Amino acid sequence: MLFNYRATTKESVEQKGSIDAPNEDIAISSLQRRGLVILNIDKAGARRGLLGRSITIFSRVKSRDIVLLSRQIATLFEAKVSVLVTFRLLASESDNQILREALMQITDDIKGGLPISGAMSKHPDIFSDFYVSMIKSGEESGKLSEAFNYLADYLERSYELVTKAKNALVYPAFIVVTFIVVMILMLVFVVPKLSAILVETGQELPIYTKIIVGLSDFFVNYGVLLVILAAALVLFLSRYLPTAAGNLALSRFKISIPYMGRLYKKLYLARIADNLNTMITSGISMVKAVEVTAEVVDNEIYKELLLK
Repeated sequence: MLFNYRATTKESVEQKGSIDAPNEDIAISSLQRRGLVILNIDKAGARRGLLGRSITIFSRVKSRDIVLLSRQIATLFEAKVSVLVTFRLLASESDNQILREALMQITDDIKGGLPISGAMSKHPDIFSDFYVSMIKSGEESGKLSEAFNYLADYLERSYELVTKAKNALVYPAFIVVTFIVVMILMLVFVVPKLSAILVETGQELPIYTKIIVGLSDFFVNYGVLLVILAAALVLFLSRYLPTAAGNLALSRFKISIPYMGRLYKKLYLARIADNLNTMITSGISMVKAVEVTAEVVDNEIYKELLLK
């Protein structure tokens, strides 16, 4: 990893340059051994925000990145490469800034005496409880490379399953959204013009036509109010859904939707079965496997059932 630095010598002569080091602490130590006083040091090519922090708003660690990382760790362990060298090498080769920084922190934690599972547990946004539990089991059994291979296989199956479920839901969701948008546009822009022509004829309108004209008048006259109500609903849901009650309501709603509810149920059941199979195969006890599976199933209804 390359760092740009600005420093002064003991004679107060300012120097600028770059140094290649696994992390910032080692870079600073190397420069200090040269007798330099560090004024500023940062990663070469790092994009900075207004407050001097790296911009990572749109960066995240994808499932495919974790699958590839698990495969690489397993391969390096099987080749008898040391833990520190493995994580330092993978950190330097990673293209994802968040993952690279996490791997460097994991390397430092392992160097400080933490086990791999303990170091990874400090990054729950990247490594789930399920992942950490699998690694801990591999540490206890002495089969770390197998544990990482199990994880890579599991994550690949999980990724494919989620992708298939999303693809199955995209088309009906697109149809529903398109239908709603077209209906609103028709009621707001097309029907008012047609209703004016029908009224001019002076004929009695059928009941269904009156209903459509009434809906059109409602959208035209109260459109602004509907937009305000929709914005208020979005604001309410954004605050309610993250709560325990909101999460439970959303979980119940997902498995109750006609057609899509069946897909969600199959997705959750497949995830539970795959999690339990992977964890029990790797030597984790049944009770621990069920507890961890309940945390990662991503549905409060099934979580409660597993924990009962």
